[in-house]
Order: sequence, then C-alpha cells, then structure tokens
Amino acid sequence: MKSLIQKSIRRRNSNFSFDPALGNVALYSFIWSQCWSLMRGLKLLLLLKKPKMAMLGKRVSFFNTPKIKFGRFLKLGNDVHISALGRQGIEIGDNVSIGAFSRVVVSTSFNLLGEYIKIGNNVGMGEYAYLGGAGGLEIGDDSIIGQYFSCHPENHIAADLSMAIRHQGVRRKGIKIGKNCWIGSKVTILDGVQIGNGSIIAAGAVVNNSFPENSIIGGVPAKLLKTRI
Repeated sequence: MKSLIQKSIRRRNSNFSFDPALGNVALYSFIWSQCWSLMRGLKLLLLLKKPKMAMLGKRVSFFNTPKIKFGRFLKLGNDVHISALGRQGIEIGDNVSIGAFSRVVVSTSFNLLGEYIKIGNNVGMGEYAYLGGAGGLEIGDDSIIGQYFSCHPENHIAADLSMAIRHQGVRRKGIKIGKNCWIGSKVTILDGVQIGNGSIIAAGAVVNNSFPENSIIGGVPAKLLKTRI
C-alpha cells in the first residue's frame, strides 16, 4: 500500500519518499483527507472548469472564474480565496500548493482593475499568504515560500497634503520573483521589486528594492547579505 501511494505522489514530486518512521495510522489519515480533497475538487466542474486532479480544502472559493487558469495537481488549503478580478486574471502552473487561509486577489476595485497574477510550476506556499496583482505579480517555477507571505504591487500617492490619500490614486509597477527562490516566513515584497533566480529571502524581511540572481537578502528594509556561489 505504502509503495503504491508513494508512486502516486511521485507524479507530483519525483523525489518524494516516505520517511521509514511513518506509521500506518498517520498514513491512512493522510489518504482519507486526500480523497476528500479530490472529491471537493470536482466542484470545479460546476464552475465549468476541468478539475485536472485538483485537491481543494474546505470552504475554498473563487471569483470571476472565466479568468482563472490552472494546471494539473493544484492543491488549495482550507478557506483559500482566489479572485481574478483583473484585466488578465490569474494563471497557475502545474503542481502548485497554496496553504490554508491564503488570498490570491488581482484587485478589489471595479473602477480601476488590476493586471494579473502568474504562478509558475512546482511552487509551494505556506498558510496565510496574501498575493495582490494590481500592478502584476509573477512567481517563477520551483519557488518555495513560507507562511504569512505578502506581495503588494501597488502604492498609494500621498503628495497632496490638502487631499485625502484615498482620493489621490495609485502607482503600479508590478513585482517579479524569479525561479527557484526560497522565501522565508513573514516576508513582505513591495511594488516595483524584481528578485533574481535562485535567491533566498530571510524570514521577516521587507523587500522594497530589486536584487540580482542568487542573492541572499534580509532585514527591514532588506539588504544584500551575501551571494550564493
């Protein structure tokens, strides 16, 4: 039984192997929860989407589904919300996992639609993430991301002291995160930032500047700590 399940999981992760210490009770509980997730994935048929082996947690919700595209083996935790209110919508690659209570939201305004969110293949993201797409957001293939990650590709204009900030409009440059990045827990990335391939961002960093490939960065605001060589 264990070998059959391991073979199935390797369709998503070719390097996966069960730990020898894993007990049967935990394994059977895992199988039970995954079967229910696959069953919930069938709700995508009601939204005129092919499930593609999607695994959905409890209370997962979608908005503007015609502009949501996703690949095979999508996995969404409990209470994830995906809203594709935007010009280009949301595109999610194969083997993507998004943790519970996360929000993937292109925009919330009907008078100034956002751009897009694109998540590459084999991306894993922890719980309580917030991904905004107002100015455009891209996350490259094979990136791994900790809990409470947030991206904000938009800035409010606040130059006029005589006018409320909320009436002054916004600037949008977009955010681009390269391939094969490792992003720690509670990292915040602000508008206009580009992160090069293979970079590592330390937990708790606030990133307001761009960094080249293979950078290791951390701090508030984030600075280059060293380069991977």
